[in-house]
Amino acid sequence: MHTQARSAAVTAACLLTVGALGLVSLCVGSFPLSLSQIMSLLAGQLGGTMEHQVFWQLRFARMCMAAVTGWALGLAGGVYQTVFRNPLASPDLTGVASGASLGAACAIVLGAGTRLEIMAGSFFAGLIALALVLGLVSAARLERTGSYILAGVIISSLCEAGLMLLKTVADPERELAAIEVWTMGSLSAMTADKLPLPALAAALCSAALLLFRRQTLMLSLGSESARGMGLDVPRWRALLLGLTTLMVAAVVSVVGAVAFVGLIAPHIAALLLRRRGGVYLPVCGLVGAAVLLAADLPARLLNLPLSIFTVLMAVPVLAMLLLRGGRDGDA
Repeated sequence: MHTQARSAAVTAACLLTVGALGLVSLCVGSFPLSLSQIMSLLAGQLGGTMEHQVFWQLRFARMCMAAVTGWALGLAGGVYQTVFRNPLASPDLTGVASGASLGAACAIVLGAGTRLEIMAGSFFAGLIALALVLGLVSAARLERTGSYILAGVIISSLCEAGLMLLKTVADPERELAAIEVWTMGSLSAMTADKLPLPALAAALCSAALLLFRRQTLMLSLGSESARGMGLDVPRWRALLLGLTTLMVAAVVSVVGAVAFVGLIAPHIAALLLRRRGGVYLPVCGLVGAAVLLAADLPARLLNLPLSIFTVLMAVPVLAMLLLRGGRDGDA
């Protein structure tokens, strides 16, 4: 009963935190909005005013995309760390973030005329990166989780090499700046028309991953134990990784690569819950949403990339984990 009460309390606290940060995000910006104005706008008033345009076309869309992206990266990190049984696993593990960045850079250098073309290049390159990872593991005929990690490192390294090559040939005044912004993540160009597709993809993939959380926990017991429980390990691992990567690619294709959210959100969730079962995966998503909403506030006010602030937020979390691990080891 104590465990259930703690899970309910943590979930409620995370929901309240996300809601409070979302409300602050709607108020803060170069064109500030008061709470009374926001209430009026949500009630359908102030139509045709500057406040209406700023809120519905820019501010609300940015807040929603920050929450969706944080949720997707946090949930993905929880799935990866559970499936791979590795506390350092993150969405970058499968190469999808590096692949998506390379796809966006290719589209920019090739003269993509619209944001949609850049998004498409990023999205499909992320999926290709996952396919290459799964292909390497299949060719090696190894089912160990370490094989996926090594394959992800190989594909990520190749994508990073390709990205560096594109930076050397990009136009320094226009293309290079766009590539740099993309690789560090930004919500500055977010508008309402860019929200539906990634939000829908994230919602569908999240629903499937939460529905299959039992299979995810079974995989965390190891291949032999999961197989002994009747689970088709290669098929379920590929399905879960495919859904997770599709979700990450959908949000990264709009926001760009955001560092460390998928790594630290599962650790924070585990610290709050003191276990990795039950509501662990939903809490990972909520923590990720809170982290990205919090990081977007200074990023918006200072007009800087998101990854600067997600890295700064990750440092104390990782340092605490390192110190805890050292004390546990000494004990």
